[in-house]
Amino acid sequence: MFSWMFELRGPVPKKFKNILILSGIAIIVLVWLLLSMGANPIIPSFALPHPAKVLSAFGDLYRENELLRNTTLSISLNLGGYIKAILWGIPIGFIIGLFPVKRGAFQYIIDSVRFLPLTAVTSLFLLWYGIGSEMKINFLAFGIFIYLLPTVVNRIDEVGDVYLRTVHTLGATKWQTIRTVFFPAVMSKLFDDIRVLTAISWTYIIVAETTASDGGLGPLTFAAQRQARVDKIFAILILIILIGVVQDRVFAYLDKKFFPHKYQTKTGYEQNKLLKPIGPFDAISTFAFQIFGYILLGLYLLLVLDQYFGILGSLNLFSYFFGDRAWTIHFLILTYVGFLLYGLYQKLSK
Repeated sequence: MFSWMFELRGPVPKKFKNILILSGIAIIVLVWLLLSMGANPIIPSFALPHPAKVLSAFGDLYRENELLRNTTLSISLNLGGYIKAILWGIPIGFIIGLFPVKRGAFQYIIDSVRFLPLTAVTSLFLLWYGIGSEMKINFLAFGIFIYLLPTVVNRIDEVGDVYLRTVHTLGATKWQTIRTVFFPAVMSKLFDDIRVLTAISWTYIIVAETTASDGGLGPLTFAAQRQARVDKIFAILILIILIGVVQDRVFAYLDKKFFPHKYQTKTGYEQNKLLKPIGPFDAISTFAFQIFGYILLGLYLLLVLDQYFGILGSLNLFSYFFGDRAWTIHFLILTYVGFLLYGLYQKLSK
């Protein structure tokens, strides 16, 4: 029954997956407790604070350091960098990857740019864009762009020749080949690459935010270091991990929505079932994401109304939480509304 536990590269049975995740978290917390408990802990408290002290640090950060505002500022910076990197990286990547004249001119230059130490070019972005949010968003976008662009080109190279020969036999034009073969094939794989870059982007966010402090989790971390508040540092790091996990789950949910063919089973066509069966956890998470999306949409509308009519008081909450990065939230919400309307259109057109 438990032979799968010792199979080399064996899969984890779905019914044990959540149990193992919870047990792994419990083991880490238990080890943390053992290392930091007592009057004379194994690891001194200035290096590894007790978990209870880290939990209380969240309250201190909320009361003393505007934790909620700094978190939303960092998230909006993350969104801004991703939006710009994707809007530039994908079209340029397709142009270079599809046309030999562009590939020959720029392929080696693009591959070489990846070796740039991003922390060393921070001063250039300060000279070009000043010390405001524009500099930080463009710096983050550049950091994502130089990894995303060659990935797009590689994904184009991975498109199977069998699909190209098929559409050529059917008489497809170059534009039809791009639209029906290259774009869906590349984007379905590229979505996973963008999902992986989410983790890398938080490193660049901390670097960008500390160059000129106008709020964010980066300056909050360095302020905690100056105060020798290791518990606050651990609390901020845990918060960043939680944000990253939520972002990863959102990407996983959108991946299933945009590219359902990736989740087809091998025997699905024989059984007339195209997709993998939906388990209770998948159904609950899908429902939770839908409810969460509608809640965010409602909060967004409330904040927009407050911005123009001041229905929540004299403090403009939208500007307070997002500052001059509010355009990233507008872009995200409008994209989400467009996705909902497109889904409604598909249902009505059937």
